[in-house]
Amino acid sequence: MEKVISKYIQYHLIANDFIHPNQLGGLKQYSTTDMGLFLTYLIQSGWVKNLQTSMLALDITQFFPSLNHCLILRKAGYDTKISLFFSDYLVDMKTCYLWNGFNSSFFSADIGVGQESALSSISFALFITPIFYIFKKRIKNLNISISFLLFVDNGLFIHQEKSFTSTNADLFCSYNIISSLLNQFRLVVEYGKIEIFLFSRSYSIFNPPALDLSQTSSPIPHPGDT
Repeated sequence: MEKVISKYIQYHLIANDFIHPNQLGGLKQYSTTDMGLFLTYLIQSGWVKNLQTSMLALDITQFFPSLNHCLILRKAGYDTKISLFFSDYLVDMKTCYLWNGFNSSFFSADIGVGQESALSSISFALFITPIFYIFKKRIKNLNISISFLLFVDNGLFIHQEKSFTSTNADLFCSYNIISSLLNQFRLVVEYGKIEIFLFSRSYSIFNPPALDLSQTSSPIPHPGDT
């Protein structure tokens, strides 16, 4: 039943251009392979233009238990009956059991949507889409040349310049904006999983400066050269 509901919701959202085009995870015909192909093309096309590529990766912690599914569906314009179904199915759920004529009293069985549920990925995509539309508008207003991808609950921010020394400022600003937005939506970046990746066509050893995120209460991810 969850798979049927997930398929219907996904079809409806994509048909109405609700899902952000940079959301690749958890959707039909958008797989890890698609993301790998896109990144490979982006890096190699940058090298043709003599551009170095920097990527800042982050993970959103405890995302799935934090979702307010009924609110998400209402914001997406779904009929009240759909929201009420989710409310009955996921929120304050109770059940009882019958055994040899004995009928138990009702007890709590509030299961929610776990990370392995068929509904989890599309719920995430639905919830996170407004955040990244706001993010895109803000970096455009600040003239920050950052591309971004989202794969389920993992974000990837991509910057291309001729020198790595000029990338940290834009990555820092982008991280500051997205972490602030996530906090407003009651979500938190998992600091221990923040990573930065650098892709250079240079065959010599390079030692770019570390990206200092300490001003945002985050650690300093040290890059590994690729």
